[in-house]
Amino acid sequence: MTSMSRARVARRIATGAAYGGGGAGLVGAAVVGLVLAEVRFVKRHVGNGPSGHVPSTDGRYGGGYGGGHPRPGAAGAATGGTYGGPGEPALRLTMLGDSTAAGQGVHRASQTPGALLASGLAAVAERPVELRCVALPGAQSDDLDRQVALTLADPARVPDVCVIMIGANDVTHRMPPTRSVRHLSAAVRRLRTAGAEVVVGTCPDLGTIEPVGQPLRWLARRASRQLAAAQTIGAVEQGGRTVSLGDLLGPEFMANPRELFGPDHYHPSAEGYATAAMAMLPTVCAALSLWPADEERPDASRREGFLPVARAAAEAASEAGTEVTAAMPAGPRGPWALLKRRRRRQVPAPDPTPSRTTGV
Repeated sequence: MTSMSRARVARRIATGAAYGGGGAGLVGAAVVGLVLAEVRFVKRHVGNGPSGHVPSTDGRYGGGYGGGHPRPGAAGAATGGTYGGPGEPALRLTMLGDSTAAGQGVHRASQTPGALLASGLAAVAERPVELRCVALPGAQSDDLDRQVALTLADPARVPDVCVIMIGANDVTHRMPPTRSVRHLSAAVRRLRTAGAEVVVGTCPDLGTIEPVGQPLRWLARRASRQLAAAQTIGAVEQGGRTVSLGDLLGPEFMANPRELFGPDHYHPSAEGYATAAMAMLPTVCAALSLWPADEERPDASRREGFLPVARAAAEAASEAGTEVTAAMPAGPRGPWALLKRRRRRQVPAPDPTPSRTTGV
């Protein structure tokens, strides 16, 4: 399937989500059924033994940077200020989504994507970061309404930035993609309206699940990428940013399946989560105006630039760690977006035991 074809499919799904459609499919129902049967067979082993454990990650990271008491309301989008400086209050980061957002499959909180992102954000901002995780293993996109309600329950403690990682369970449970994107778009809209920045890690590549063989591996990859592209359109048009996780993890998982998959061969290992966190950290920092200004301009040498949002979404879904963010409200073919291929940065190791804070 060409990039233009992928863009048309993604736009059709996103349009159906926006206008209440529900019939746009990912791939043929018969072949999807075969893929899902095999994936569900694999998933039956998830939750048995240590891989079912989800570490508790809530707490304060980067405490050595000091910082005062969190100020009321959302810190970043509401004020438009640049972060950093001694004595600044702690930043608030909230993780939403499914088992990948929660960090299922690893043993320690310090190995989860939330803890890794919180520690990396604290190091860049030189401020502590208060992490809260409301993600639920097994969640589909229709659970985001509940998770957003928890996130925004206290208007005085709106997060500075929210990271959403969701989509795999939508594919394996055959949720119509228009419905999936509709729930994600609504979640991004509510969070942005409240003043939080939003970064979405799009649907991971189910074709990387080790026990799934060909040709089902190819079909799973196609379904995952189609949903990821449609998620990108929905999230970006609501003011969020996206990072492709599917193709990010795909080649590396395929090359190092024993290293990057956890014991259940379904969820990432500590090294796999670190790979995802390294790709997402620059986008999280950029959303908070923490990244160098010169890196916000498109770099032609990395094939970055402005594209219609559907085309940018299709390209991002098939290339490792690609970011898409809104650029212009309209163009010859609808809204435009900036596609960036940011350089990954090493994520510092979190404190082994982050300090626990009340009301995080």
